[in-house]
Amino acid sequence: MQYPRVLIVDDEKEFASTLAERLNMRNMDATAVYRAEDALALIHTADHVPDVVLLDLKMPNIDGLQALEAIKQYDPSIEVIMLTGHGDRKIIEGISNLILDYIIKPVDLPELVKKIGEATQKRHATLSGADGETA
Repeated sequence: MQYPRVLIVDDEKEFASTLAERLNMRNMDATAVYRAEDALALIHTADHVPDVVLLDLKMPNIDGLQALEAIKQYDPSIEVIMLTGHGDRKIIEGISNLILDYIIKPVDLPELVKKIGEATQKRHATLSGADGETA
């Protein structure tokens, strides 16, 4: 069985690294990066395309909305769950067709794990439907 590959993108380094550790303890392959630029570079690496990206909305330089657009242009099957500490519901509602869901910080870990599982299943179903093989 393949573990869900999760990429956490959040400029709050302690939050992102702690979340990655907690997801890794729950049989996930989680990696944390602290800038959208680093996430996009990693996603473009053929051996590290994530199933799910946990993407902070507000970050310096390239923000979550810009990163979301770039991720979906590169690979529309990558599922994205937005993270926000600001409760920007109007922004989230405006991009609801591009993301699986959103979570307001602080993160409820059991809820997040459930959403990651749903996102991974959705991505694998999309991939298996696209090429006719089971992911």
